[in-house]
Amino acid sequence: MPSSPSPVRLAVALDGAGRHPAAWREPGARPRELLTAGYWAALVAEAENGLLDFVTIEDSLGLRPAGETGAAGRPDRVRGRLDAVLVASRVAPLTSHIGLVPTAVVTHTEPFHVSKAIATLDYVSGGRAGVRVKVSLDPADAALFGRRTVPPLGAGQAGTAAGPVLEEFFEEAADWIEVVRRLWDSWEDDAVIRDVATGRFVDRGKLHYVDFEGDHFRVRGPSITPRPPQGQPPVAALGHQAVPYRLIGRSTDIGFVTPHDDRRAAAIVTAVREEQAAAGRESQTVHVFGDLVVVLGDTEREAAERRERLDALDGAAFSPDAYVFAGTAAQLADLIQAWQGAGLTGFRLHPAVLPHDLERITRQLVPELQRRGAFRTAYEADTLRGLLGLPRPANRYAAA
Repeated sequence: MPSSPSPVRLAVALDGAGRHPAAWREPGARPRELLTAGYWAALVAEAENGLLDFVTIEDSLGLRPAGETGAAGRPDRVRGRLDAVLVASRVAPLTSHIGLVPTAVVTHTEPFHVSKAIATLDYVSGGRAGVRVKVSLDPADAALFGRRTVPPLGAGQAGTAAGPVLEEFFEEAADWIEVVRRLWDSWEDDAVIRDVATGRFVDRGKLHYVDFEGDHFRVRGPSITPRPPQGQPPVAALGHQAVPYRLIGRSTDIGFVTPHDDRRAAAIVTAVREEQAAAGRESQTVHVFGDLVVVLGDTEREAAERRERLDALDGAAFSPDAYVFAGTAAQLADLIQAWQGAGLTGFRLHPAVLPHDLERITRQLVPELQRRGAFRTAYEADTLRGLLGLPRPANRYAAA
């Protein structure tokens, strides 16, 4: 198969014991280590050894996995998780090149707090931070805070009540991103002067009020954390339909999408590009990463048997939003290159079981793509923006 027209960008989603709900029961899984720093450090080190662009670290507010109903839920599901931003900050000093993109549930989280947390992560990682914004439409999540209510959006409501509610929550997410970006810019790059002779640590004229007033937030600023090393750490979001595609095209640097074939991938990319153009962002780079859940084996049959065994342990066929690939690393490389031809600029791979499928990605898929001339053989930049080909943006408040 011919080499892809441009290098493939690869990320990995780290989520507990793996994306499959029965992952923690597999031989080789490490369920007793899920709440330890060493577990996460080892996973990110493996991803960095594979020269991946970045890892995302999943997070949520509630105990229930997505789609599960009932207060108690199933007893055979992993419960409890560590805070994604704090995990990324713990792992950052142990790595040197890979990007770290923790998830932040923006629906119930103040942008001021997260802005300084991600800015701090950018400092402790030397410019490798990002953030994945996540919208929560779960009434149970809202009940944890008690500040607002969310109507239940069952399948039967998708055409009517869900539409306005979905749009409202994603408009709030767009405002959230705008506030965070303004707060990152609220300190000019040279605001910290540390002039011992005059006794001036900062130049107050280079700190700015952001004075954001919208339907969802009123934030004066400035931040308490100086502008991050990257200026603006990359912002990412996941989208399954038109409303989230609008958020991706108009507000983010990276969008994660869930096509199930190359034709659908091309249609989604077109939709995101149309939203990007509508926002006047045609000249800016917005990456569109395809999400894939991967079950890898040395043979196609071995991978299929692994998937069947996992489904049997769970008692149901696993059918997430993303496409589930079961096969060899070479077959996955074929699929990646085919879908890249549809316009996707990268792929976020969800290992079905950790660390098994992560190690197959780094030790089998990456070498296969390298043999095809489709993946880097060394890191070419020290920041996440650099790895993604994103220029460092000018500060909106700095004088021309």
